[in-house]
Amino acid sequence: MANFHPIPFSVNLSCVLELPTTPPLPPPTTAPANSAAPQAKLGMAGALASSPLVHLTTSRLRLPRPRASVPSPAPGCSRGVCSGWRLTVGWRAARRCDRLRCFSNDGGGGEEGEKRTEEEASAAAAPAEELGSERSRSGSFSSSSSSSGTPGVSSEPSLLSFSVDNIDTVKLLELLGPEKVDLADVKAIKENLFGYTTFWLTKEEPFGDLGEGVLFIGNLRGKREEIFAKLQRQLRELTGDKYNLFMVEEPNSEGDDPRGGPRVSFGLLRKEVSEPGPTTLWQYVISLLLFLLTMFSCVELGIASKISSLPPEIVSYFTDPNATGPPPDMQLLLPFVESALPVAYGVLAIQIFHEIGHFLAAFPKNVKLSIPFFIPNFTLGTFGAITQFKSILPDKKTMFDISMAGPVAGAALSFSMFFVGLLLSSNPVGASDLVEVPSQLFQGSLLLGLISRATLGYRAMHAATVSIHPLVIAGWCGLTTSAFNMLPVGCLDGGRALQGAFGKEALFGFGLTTYSLLGLGVLGGPLSLPWGLYVLICQRTPEKPCLNDVSDVGTWRRAALIASVFLVVLTLIPLWDELAEDLGVGLVTSF
Repeated sequence: MANFHPIPFSVNLSCVLELPTTPPLPPPTTAPANSAAPQAKLGMAGALASSPLVHLTTSRLRLPRPRASVPSPAPGCSRGVCSGWRLTVGWRAARRCDRLRCFSNDGGGGEEGEKRTEEEASAAAAPAEELGSERSRSGSFSSSSSSSGTPGVSSEPSLLSFSVDNIDTVKLLELLGPEKVDLADVKAIKENLFGYTTFWLTKEEPFGDLGEGVLFIGNLRGKREEIFAKLQRQLRELTGDKYNLFMVEEPNSEGDDPRGGPRVSFGLLRKEVSEPGPTTLWQYVISLLLFLLTMFSCVELGIASKISSLPPEIVSYFTDPNATGPPPDMQLLLPFVESALPVAYGVLAIQIFHEIGHFLAAFPKNVKLSIPFFIPNFTLGTFGAITQFKSILPDKKTMFDISMAGPVAGAALSFSMFFVGLLLSSNPVGASDLVEVPSQLFQGSLLLGLISRATLGYRAMHAATVSIHPLVIAGWCGLTTSAFNMLPVGCLDGGRALQGAFGKEALFGFGLTTYSLLGLGVLGGPLSLPWGLYVLICQRTPEKPCLNDVSDVGTWRRAALIASVFLVVLTLIPLWDELAEDLGVGLVTSF
């Protein structure tokens, strides 16, 4: 049996006690100070008050003044208190409880009512010390009030005593958790959807992250795609847009389906639980701020590309770890801002084109995407952007196509800039537009370093500095960023594509391998650590399953993904000194 670990929730409980009104009586005579009013026992409220999961704010507990007498209760509710109550939990919006709970104070009328009157009279005569002892033993809280001398009439609120005996932790967690499916709907679905011609149901299991859904396990009686489409259509006719039906692989299945492929099951979840929420105003504000920071980091990258022309005191301050003294005047960089704009524009254009690729692939599939959250980085200008799915994905092919569209579009534009920049760098006509960068920068990528060596030649690359066009820098940064985002881990574009092509189990194995290579610095060089931390913080969680999470994406999609991952590895592997010297990429001063 699983162990329960209490979760600290902050709950505000508002209980309103409503008693039928009667004509007012003459003002009561004040009772002695040591008298106590009858106690209204609220079992559930007491359970919430004393539960370790719940923090009860007593200032929010409002009790109206009771009347002189209480008439007979309404049918269906014993002579007691009916209270509708609301739970407000942390960040979650207030959820209305549809069920009305009755907590009984006494059994009924007649002789029991007379007996209750006698018990109230004796309780009113009990001393306050005895009441305090009773309260301390029960572990409850109470508010003292003076009672009226007339039986059944009080000018002060009734004294409350809460007991922890009636707590139901399971029901409390159900109320605090996501909305579950209705049992009546589950019964109707089993009777009307499943059968010997579609899906023969054998058992049910909880489905979802917190077991808020139902997983139907059984035997498929036809082609999975046709049966799934039929069940979805029948579910909409039966319940409307209340639920989402998922086709997933059967957990712990002993073998494959006789018709081929894995055995399947069908999961049922409410729409509000399974579908992503809309983009909020704060997310728009955060996205705008991140975009402004990304623009600044891209301009900074353009200024850094002019390192050979920058003032020496600024270069030494940012590059020499032993530099001391006050920081230099940053206004000296203002004349270089205009010349840095081509690189900044190029890097921003690549990332915007990357996001356009996602949206163009999502539009025909009727998939909604969130606004992109750009991640600034002063080495590459940007680490890309986080784009979330704002609607549930229909199948794995859709996940694969949308995930691959962005990196392919960004890499295509990046490589075009990179290659055209190399051609312009080797043309003496445009020598005035070239910038000088250290030749060791080309050792950061095996693939890009070899392409640069083949285009510029051994003599140009085997020197201390290399004169290149700004398009080379923009293309290099764009290709590196696209390669990082195509790593098969978490919720990156590469991770989503791998999850769609090979499943979550393959993503878990590739993810561990990717984290290991990043931790060892094999991929990405000096950027491996910051990129790994970024993925762990922001992008480590796999994507949620599709409605059809079983159908295959096809052979050519898998082949395209394998080829892409191979190019990613070649792009992110840096050149070590011996190999760089042998290939003539950069000037190696020492081994």
